[in-house]
This record gives sequence, C-alpha cells and structure tokens, in this order.
Amino acid sequence: MSLFSLSASKPADVEFANPPSDSVSALAWSPNADLLAAASWSNEVRVYEVGPNGANQGKAMYSHEGPALCAKWSKDGTKIVSGGADNAARMFDAGSGQSTQIGAHDAPIKCIDWIDVGGGLVVTGSWDKTLRYWDLRQQAPVVQVTLPERCYAMDCVYPLLVVGTAERHMQIFNLNNPGTAFKTIASPLRMQTRTLACLPDASGYVLASIEGRCAIQYVEDSKTSLNFSFKCHRKDMAKGSQTFGSQFKTSSQQVFAVNDLAFNSMGTFVTAGSDGTLNIWDHNSRTRLKTIVEVGGPVVAARFNHSSQYLAYAISYDWSQGYQGNTAAQKTKIMLHPCQEDEVKPKVKK
Repeated sequence: MSLFSLSASKPADVEFANPPSDSVSALAWSPNADLLAAASWSNEVRVYEVGPNGANQGKAMYSHEGPALCAKWSKDGTKIVSGGADNAARMFDAGSGQSTQIGAHDAPIKCIDWIDVGGGLVVTGSWDKTLRYWDLRQQAPVVQVTLPERCYAMDCVYPLLVVGTAERHMQIFNLNNPGTAFKTIASPLRMQTRTLACLPDASGYVLASIEGRCAIQYVEDSKTSLNFSFKCHRKDMAKGSQTFGSQFKTSSQQVFAVNDLAFNSMGTFVTAGSDGTLNIWDHNSRTRLKTIVEVGGPVVAARFNHSSQYLAYAISYDWSQGYQGNTAAQKTKIMLHPCQEDEVKPKVKK
C-alpha cells in the first residue's frame, strides 16, 4: 500500500500551530515516528506531533540559554540532542520530558549528530574550531579534533563524517579513526559553505554555498570523475523589481544562499533557498524533480520524515541583511508539504 496520496488534486501545504517566536535554525524528524523537532533563535527546541492529513500539535519544549542552532534525534527516536549559542550541548529525553547538559565548547555549537556505534556517542562541531566526541556516560569529551576553522556544516552517515568550515575547508573523517581527518580539501565551490549532507550510502556528500550552487563530491579518488556541481536558487530580476526588500536598478540575476539540504528515504534530496523556494533533486540522473515556489520568505530549514511522505520546511528571516533586515513583516512559519510520489521518487534509468 502506498503512503502517498492517490488523489488527483494535490493537497495544500499545512501550517504548524504555535511556531517559534524567532527564526528557525534547524528541523529534525524522529526516525520512526512523525515527531518534528525545531530549534530556533528564541532559545528553544520545540517538538510537534503530526497526525493524519498533516494535523499537528505541540508535544514538548525545552530551552537553551541562548539561540538553539542545531538538533538531531537518536536512531531509536527516544532522545534529541541539540547545541546552541550558549556553548552547551543538551539531551532531551522524550519519555521523561527532561533535558540535561551533556557537553560544552568554548564558543557556540553549530552542528551536532549521533554516531551509530552502540548509540552512545554524540559529535559536536563548534565555532571554537574544534570537533568533540562525547560518550554520554562521561563528562569530558573522549576525543577532540582541532579544525582548520570554525565549523559551519556537518553530517554523518556511518562511517563517514564530513565537516565544512569557514574559509572553505572540508574535512572528511572515517569514524573507525575519528581523531584524524581521512582527507582535507578545499571546497570545489568558490563561496562560503552553508550546508552539507552525506550521500545515503556514505560514498560521498553534497555541499552547498551562499552563492546558489551545490556540488556532489565522492570520497574515493577512483570516483572523482563522478563529481559535478550545479547552479540553483537564482532569479532573473528585471529593472525596478523587488525581492524581500531589495530593489534592482538594472536587469540582473540575483543569487541566493542554499540554507539547507537533506536526503529522503528514496535517495533524492531537497535544497532550501533564501529565494523562498525549495527544489527536490535526483543526483544520479542529474534531474530536478520538483520546485515549490514563492512560499513567502527565505526557507531556512527543510527535512523529510522517515517515510518521505512529508517534507517539513521553515520560513523565517535568514539574517543575510543583519539585524536591520529583520522586520516585523517577516513571520516565522513551519510548513508541512504532503509529498507526491513523483516528487521524491528517483527517475528510472532508461
């Protein structure tokens, strides 16, 4: 039986009730239930329960002492770990409703993930230029790695861990030897790394930049001929046109940041852009499967649920214009897009 809608008319996207009061920084679905965590600049991680037809309600909430910048569910769906501008890593127990601090850095924690080795290891990446591995049974990090620059993006599909830092450094780790980078390279993209995601089979990764570009990169040297990059999240702007408060004096192409990207269970992935659109891609066929256009503001985060039936995305200010650009007109919303099968299923090779 298909999980996807068989209706001829496509269902409308559903808005979540009670969104955070400030910009969303990260979204994360439980791997085995329709529970969505949202970390935000309002210092909170909120958990929403999604029911049939996208009906949703707040389920839980816990706080950091500064903006919450990242969040990730454990593989069994019982816990959430998060990091924030308070330099703290916290763990939330979904059963008890309690959160505890599990680690700390000397600067904000930008990225966090679980490592699937016994279920008890968490890795954090910080603006203090370190990567730290935490055994939840111990207070001090079990391994600390010095990064070449501040951690901006990170993802893990065991045994692959990829870290993107400031100044376009990329560090690739084999988690069988977590203390030493397996490979260090410069990003193939010319501009600052914004986000990245490992390929589902851990053979490589996708990274994206503030310049509206993505790159598919394979880890093994024997596969580098398969590497490629492509443009996305760009608009041809006519003279006098406006977008999110900016007016253009001449005809030009405006380039937007790719704020987030994430794979689904079918092996395709979504990119979320500051242009207010989302694109779903099949990297194997080098095809764009779907564009969700003009959702009402920058899309700052996006994630598929475990079955690829839903795509959650957050609309909020992306801080690209500093605090002056954060106007009351830009509302924070979390939306749910019911996916059609042809939007997420890979193209059949002919």
